[in-house]
Amino acid sequence: MMSLKRTGIFIGLTIVILAVGAVMYIMYQIHDRPQKPSRPYPYYTEDVAFENSSAGITLAGTLTLPSAQGNFPAAILISGSGPQNRDEEIAGHRPFLIIANHLTKQGVAVLRCDDRGVGQSTGDFQAATTADFATDVAASIQFLKSRKEINTDKIGLIGHSEGGMVAPLVASKSEDVSFMVMLAGPGIDLVEVIMMQKELVSRADGVSESDIKKWVLPVHEKACRMITTYTDTAALKADLKVLIEKAYDKSPPDLMPSDIPKEEVISTQVKYWSSDWYRYFLKYDPAAVLEKVSCPVLALNGEKDLQVTPEENLSAIDNAFKKGGNTNVTVKELPNLNHLFQNCETGSPEEYEKIEETFSPIALKEMSDWILEQVQ
Repeated sequence: MMSLKRTGIFIGLTIVILAVGAVMYIMYQIHDRPQKPSRPYPYYTEDVAFENSSAGITLAGTLTLPSAQGNFPAAILISGSGPQNRDEEIAGHRPFLIIANHLTKQGVAVLRCDDRGVGQSTGDFQAATTADFATDVAASIQFLKSRKEINTDKIGLIGHSEGGMVAPLVASKSEDVSFMVMLAGPGIDLVEVIMMQKELVSRADGVSESDIKKWVLPVHEKACRMITTYTDTAALKADLKVLIEKAYDKSPPDLMPSDIPKEEVISTQVKYWSSDWYRYFLKYDPAAVLEKVSCPVLALNGEKDLQVTPEENLSAIDNAFKKGGNTNVTVKELPNLNHLFQNCETGSPEEYEKIEETFSPIALKEMSDWILEQVQ
């Protein structure tokens, strides 16, 4: 079984971190965790497929309904960074399966889909940006509106991590969104998110303070400056290559992946940092979008989230909604939870796979209680 490995200076090379600034290259064995529901489920489940006509792709997923007959409020689950399947599988866990099971038992229909280019969904994930994923969610809303079992006046969005950026993008433009839940979604400048994430995760993983200050942060700061200011892609790639080569040659060996050739480390990081997705991501302004969202909102973060820190991001989220005039907003920091909403010790991504809990029951109840209030 593969485990999470420290990446040192660079990100997205050997691990999957379901969060802002990460990418998936490793598959994990999925365990039968304690919270995994057992068949037969006490509700109706249907595999579905529908078109995102604007992108020319087919999205495939699972729709769960409290029963085969009836008319129900619904929620669409939106995954975090990296190519995710409909259960948002990560580190041996299936958080979206747990959330869908919980909400459907509470009387809320749930749609969860494979990301474009993943599983049974078509399209090219690597060529897409956060804005493209927003069109996939918009298509999901239209699909739900075509179903007689769905109360079309009560369709909401639940976005985790990058999904907490996608959801506001959709909600700010659509009158069809009746409520929105942000799970560890960002509220501050994304460069700040990346820098804080890298510092905190590196420290939790045992990187020395001197190495963080001398190597980890300066390399990321320079890279982010290039990514957010360069308009010429060829020039960006060339200068990123120089930056990464220097960092690789001069920094301590333990800050570099030991099982990947130097050339692969450099080429992979250049490709990732210069991608359309990452460039759009770093330039995204969460507050500007949140100010335009008028539907009821619940924003949750874990106290020990090292990837989207609760204090800075929840405060910024709350301020953005106030500035935009949205007063139906609930913001909560949940004790002892990490970025995946697991009870944890340090919050480090190294713990994700080792923790048996997939999603905190307290977080599930906070979410379902709030949603039920909105759809009554």
